[in-house]
Amino acid sequence: MGNGPTVGVLALQGDVREHRGILESLGAQTRAVRTAAELGAVDGLVIPGGESTTMWRLARTFGLLEPLRKHIQSGLPAYGSCAGMIMLADRIRDGVAGQETIGGLDITVRRNAFGRQIDSFEGELDFPAIGDPALRAVFIRAPWVEEVGPGVEILARVRAGTSTPVTPEASVSADRFPASPEASTSAGRIVAVRAGGLLATSFHPELTADARIHAYFLEIIKEA
Repeated sequence: MGNGPTVGVLALQGDVREHRGILESLGAQTRAVRTAAELGAVDGLVIPGGESTTMWRLARTFGLLEPLRKHIQSGLPAYGSCAGMIMLADRIRDGVAGQETIGGLDITVRRNAFGRQIDSFEGELDFPAIGDPALRAVFIRAPWVEEVGPGVEILARVRAGTSTPVTPEASVSADRFPASPEASTSAGRIVAVRAGGLLATSFHPELTADARIHAYFLEIIKEA
Protein backbone atom coordinates (compact mmCIF):
# COMPACT_ATOMS: atom_id res chain seq x y z
CA MET A 1 0.00 0.00 0.00
CA GLY A 2 1.17 3.50 -0.75
CA ASN A 3 0.69 6.82 0.96
CA GLY A 4 -1.49 8.28 -1.76
CA PRO A 5 -5.27 8.81 -1.72
CA THR A 6 -7.61 5.99 -0.81
CA VAL A 7 -9.44 4.88 -3.92
CA GLY A 8 -12.42 2.59 -3.76
CA VAL A 9 -13.25 0.16 -6.55
CA LEU A 10 -16.93 -0.76 -6.77
CA ALA A 11 -16.75 -4.50 -6.18
CA LEU A 12 -20.16 -5.75 -7.22
CA GLN A 13 -18.98 -7.18 -10.54
CA GLY A 14 -16.24 -6.60 -13.12
CA ASP A 15 -12.49 -5.94 -13.29
CA VAL A 16 -11.94 -5.08 -9.63
CA ARG A 17 -8.56 -6.75 -9.07
CA GLU A 18 -7.01 -5.27 -12.21
CA HIS A 19 -7.93 -1.68 -11.29
CA ARG A 20 -6.70 -2.11 -7.72
CA GLY A 21 -3.38 -3.51 -8.91
CA ILE A 22 -2.66 -0.55 -11.19
CA LEU A 23 -3.73 2.05 -8.63
CA GLU A 24 -1.56 0.48 -5.94
CA SER A 25 1.41 0.39 -8.33
CA LEU A 26 0.99 4.18 -8.57
CA GLY A 27 1.10 4.62 -4.80
CA ALA A 28 -2.61 4.78 -4.03
CA GLN A 29 -4.31 2.84 -1.27
CA THR A 30 -7.33 0.88 -2.47
CA ARG A 31 -10.31 -0.88 -1.01
CA ALA A 32 -13.21 -2.86 -2.40
CA VAL A 33 -16.51 -1.02 -2.03
CA ARG A 34 -19.68 -3.05 -1.46
CA THR A 35 -21.43 -1.04 1.27
CA ALA A 36 -22.40 2.57 1.95
CA ALA A 37 -19.96 2.65 4.88
CA GLU A 38 -17.07 1.58 2.66
CA LEU A 39 -18.11 4.17 0.10
CA GLY A 40 -17.97 6.89 2.71
CA ALA A 41 -14.34 6.10 3.54
CA VAL A 42 -12.73 6.71 0.13
CA ASP A 43 -11.31 9.79 -1.63
CA GLY A 44 -12.31 8.61 -5.11
CA LEU A 45 -14.16 5.74 -6.73
CA VAL A 46 -13.52 3.52 -9.76
CA ILE A 47 -16.53 1.88 -11.38
CA PRO A 48 -15.02 -0.97 -13.38
CA GLY A 49 -15.91 -2.61 -16.64
CA GLY A 50 -18.28 -5.54 -16.50
CA GLU A 51 -21.98 -5.75 -17.33
CA SER A 52 -23.93 -2.57 -16.68
CA THR A 53 -27.32 -4.20 -16.16
CA THR A 54 -25.89 -6.67 -13.63
CA MET A 55 -24.04 -3.85 -11.86
CA TRP A 56 -27.18 -1.71 -11.65
CA ARG A 57 -29.30 -4.58 -10.27
CA LEU A 58 -26.68 -5.55 -7.70
CA ALA A 59 -26.24 -1.93 -6.61
CA ARG A 60 -29.96 -1.72 -5.97
CA THR A 61 -30.01 -5.10 -4.20
CA PHE A 62 -27.13 -4.06 -1.92
CA GLY A 63 -28.75 -0.70 -1.17
CA LEU A 64 -25.87 1.13 -2.86
CA LEU A 65 -27.56 2.93 -5.74
CA GLU A 66 -28.83 5.91 -3.74
CA PRO A 67 -25.64 6.28 -1.65
CA LEU A 68 -23.62 6.24 -4.89
CA ARG A 69 -25.81 8.97 -6.36
CA LYS A 70 -25.55 11.03 -3.20
CA HIS A 71 -21.74 10.83 -3.04
CA ILE A 72 -21.31 11.59 -6.75
CA GLN A 73 -23.66 14.58 -6.47
CA SER A 74 -21.68 15.75 -3.44
CA GLY A 75 -18.45 15.83 -5.44
CA LEU A 76 -16.79 12.43 -4.94
CA PRO A 77 -14.34 11.99 -7.86
CA ALA A 78 -15.22 8.92 -9.90
CA TYR A 79 -13.83 7.11 -12.92
CA GLY A 80 -15.95 4.70 -14.95
CA SER A 81 -14.52 2.35 -17.56
CA CYS A 82 -16.81 0.66 -20.12
CA ALA A 83 -19.81 -0.43 -17.99
CA GLY A 84 -18.65 2.20 -15.51
CA MET A 85 -19.12 4.86 -18.20
CA ILE A 86 -22.71 3.69 -18.62
CA MET A 87 -23.25 3.82 -14.86
CA LEU A 88 -22.04 7.44 -14.71
CA ALA A 89 -24.08 8.58 -17.71
CA ASP A 90 -27.29 10.55 -17.23
CA ARG A 91 -28.89 8.91 -20.28
CA ILE A 92 -28.67 5.48 -21.98
CA ARG A 93 -29.69 4.27 -25.41
CA ASP A 94 -30.25 0.55 -26.06
CA GLY A 95 -30.46 -0.19 -22.34
CA VAL A 96 -32.73 -2.90 -20.97
CA ALA A 97 -36.23 -2.01 -19.81
CA GLY A 98 -36.08 0.08 -16.64
CA GLN A 99 -32.28 0.26 -16.55
CA GLU A 100 -31.02 2.92 -14.13
CA THR A 101 -27.68 4.62 -13.68
CA ILE A 102 -25.86 6.50 -10.95
CA GLY A 103 -25.64 9.52 -13.23
CA GLY A 104 -23.61 12.67 -12.81
CA LEU A 105 -22.16 12.97 -16.32
CA ASP A 106 -24.29 14.98 -18.73
CA ILE A 107 -23.84 12.51 -21.55
CA THR A 108 -25.90 10.06 -23.59
CA VAL A 109 -24.23 6.68 -24.09
CA ARG A 110 -25.21 3.87 -26.42
CA ARG A 111 -24.85 0.50 -24.71
CA ASN A 112 -22.90 -2.18 -26.67
CA ALA A 113 -22.44 0.40 -29.41
CA PHE A 114 -19.44 -1.28 -31.03
CA GLY A 115 -21.24 -4.61 -31.34
CA ARG A 116 -21.24 -8.01 -29.68
CA GLN A 117 -18.43 -9.77 -27.81
CA ILE A 118 -17.04 -11.06 -31.12
CA ASP A 119 -16.68 -7.45 -32.34
CA SER A 120 -14.34 -6.49 -29.49
CA PHE A 121 -11.19 -4.75 -30.71
CA GLU A 122 -8.12 -2.77 -29.74
CA GLY A 123 -6.75 0.39 -31.31
CA GLU A 124 -4.58 3.45 -30.76
CA LEU A 125 -6.12 6.68 -29.48
CA ASP A 126 -4.87 10.23 -29.32
CA PHE A 127 -5.43 11.34 -25.72
CA PRO A 128 -3.90 14.81 -25.29
CA ALA A 129 -4.71 15.00 -21.56
CA ILE A 130 -2.15 12.25 -20.86
CA GLY A 131 0.35 13.20 -23.57
CA ASP A 132 2.32 11.07 -26.02
CA PRO A 133 2.67 8.35 -27.13
CA ALA A 134 -0.76 7.27 -28.38
CA LEU A 135 -2.79 5.14 -26.00
CA ARG A 136 -3.46 1.50 -26.85
CA ALA A 137 -7.09 0.91 -25.92
CA VAL A 138 -9.10 -2.31 -25.53
CA PHE A 139 -12.83 -2.18 -26.35
CA ILE A 140 -15.00 -5.12 -25.22
CA ARG A 141 -18.74 -4.82 -25.93
CA ALA A 142 -18.08 -1.15 -25.36
CA PRO A 143 -20.41 1.84 -25.30
CA TRP A 144 -19.73 5.12 -27.04
CA VAL A 145 -20.90 8.63 -26.24
CA GLU A 146 -23.51 10.05 -28.61
CA GLU A 147 -24.24 13.38 -26.92
CA VAL A 148 -22.39 15.56 -24.42
CA GLY A 149 -23.69 18.44 -22.35
CA PRO A 150 -22.05 21.89 -22.33
CA GLY A 151 -19.91 21.15 -19.25
CA VAL A 152 -18.40 17.92 -20.61
CA GLU A 153 -14.90 17.83 -22.11
CA ILE A 154 -14.24 15.33 -24.91
CA LEU A 155 -10.89 13.66 -24.25
CA ALA A 156 -10.62 11.05 -27.01
CA ARG A 157 -12.28 9.80 -30.17
CA VAL A 158 -11.77 6.64 -32.20
CA ARG A 159 -9.15 7.06 -34.91
CA ALA A 160 -10.03 6.13 -38.47
CA GLY A 161 -8.76 2.75 -39.67
CA THR A 162 -6.70 1.73 -36.64
CA SER A 163 -8.78 -0.91 -34.85
CA THR A 164 -7.94 -4.61 -34.76
CA PRO A 165 -10.00 -7.50 -33.38
CA VAL A 166 -9.19 -8.78 -29.91
CA THR A 167 -10.76 -11.37 -27.63
CA PRO A 168 -11.25 -10.67 -23.91
CA GLU A 169 -8.99 -13.61 -23.09
CA ALA A 170 -6.12 -12.34 -25.24
CA SER A 171 -3.36 -10.25 -23.80
CA VAL A 172 -2.82 -6.92 -25.52
CA SER A 173 0.16 -7.22 -27.84
CA ALA A 174 1.73 -5.72 -30.93
CA ASP A 175 0.39 -8.57 -33.11
CA ARG A 176 -1.51 -7.31 -36.16
CA PHE A 177 -4.83 -8.71 -37.31
CA PRO A 178 -7.12 -7.93 -40.27
CA ALA A 179 -8.89 -4.59 -39.89
CA SER A 180 -12.09 -4.72 -37.89
CA PRO A 181 -15.26 -4.34 -40.01
CA GLU A 182 -16.49 -1.86 -37.40
CA ALA A 183 -13.50 0.46 -37.84
CA SER A 184 -14.96 2.70 -40.53
CA THR A 185 -18.33 3.18 -38.85
CA SER A 186 -16.83 3.86 -35.43
CA ALA A 187 -14.25 6.43 -36.57
CA GLY A 188 -14.72 9.72 -34.74
CA ARG A 189 -16.92 8.28 -32.01
CA ILE A 190 -16.39 9.76 -28.55
CA VAL A 191 -14.79 7.25 -26.18
CA ALA A 192 -13.45 9.35 -23.28
CA VAL A 193 -14.95 12.33 -21.44
CA ARG A 194 -14.48 14.37 -18.30
CA ALA A 195 -16.63 16.80 -16.35
CA GLY A 196 -14.97 18.15 -13.21
CA GLY A 197 -14.19 15.24 -10.94
CA LEU A 198 -15.89 12.67 -13.17
CA LEU A 199 -13.93 10.74 -15.80
CA ALA A 200 -15.21 7.99 -18.11
CA THR A 201 -13.77 5.85 -20.89
CA SER A 202 -15.42 3.34 -23.23
CA PHE A 203 -12.31 1.18 -23.09
CA HIS A 204 -10.47 -0.89 -20.46
CA PRO A 205 -7.09 0.62 -19.47
CA GLU A 206 -6.84 -1.94 -16.67
CA LEU A 207 -6.23 -4.63 -19.31
CA THR A 208 -3.01 -3.04 -20.58
CA ALA A 209 0.37 -2.16 -19.08
CA ASP A 210 -0.25 1.56 -19.62
CA ALA A 211 -1.08 3.22 -16.28
CA ARG A 212 -1.55 6.78 -17.58
CA ILE A 213 -5.36 6.83 -17.33
CA HIS A 214 -5.21 5.75 -13.69
CA ALA A 215 -2.46 8.30 -13.00
CA TYR A 216 -4.67 10.96 -14.61
CA PHE A 217 -7.54 9.96 -12.33
CA LEU A 218 -5.31 10.20 -9.27
CA GLU A 219 -4.47 13.76 -10.30
CA ILE A 220 -8.21 14.49 -10.54
CA ILE A 221 -8.63 13.19 -6.98
CA LYS A 222 -5.78 15.39 -5.77
CA GLU A 223 -7.36 18.42 -7.46
CA ALA A 224 -10.61 17.71 -5.67
